[in-house]
Amino acid sequence: MVYTSLMKFISRISRCSDQYRADRLSETELTSSQYVYILNVCRNPGISQDGIAKKIFVNKSNVARQLAALEASGYVTRITAVTDRRGIEVYPTEKAKEILPFVRGMLRDWDSYLTQGFTDEEKETVARLLGIMHERAADYMENRCCEPDSGEKA
Repeated sequence: MVYTSLMKFISRISRCSDQYRADRLSETELTSSQYVYILNVCRNPGISQDGIAKKIFVNKSNVARQLAALEASGYVTRITAVTDRRGIEVYPTEKAKEILPFVRGMLRDWDSYLTQGFTDEEKETVARLLGIMHERAADYMENRCCEPDSGEKA
């Protein structure tokens, strides 16, 4: 078998996942990219906008835009942090808490669809290996700002 780039498969799965979420969320006010905000804000009430950006590896301005849309739709409330007036804390509303089971179910359904026919051992192996890849990617993102330019001498 000829080795095929893992990123090719991961990218294609990601694009299909986006479409699946768009289809499932079409009956709600949420977009396929907003579900992750609902999950994080419900899991961590009071999380900062910057905290969300770091957690989901998205540009701070994109996070602010998505949260503004979610706030306008009644899913989150944003307030100025008491300890740091520059910070903004994000809280879920009842509307977010009500849609949370739907969002979690949607993600479970997609996982089940993708792994249909897998044994429990195969599912655990895939999850473990992807988890390792995720940790390495997250490590890169966390440390990339601190590494010297490859052309510079340390």
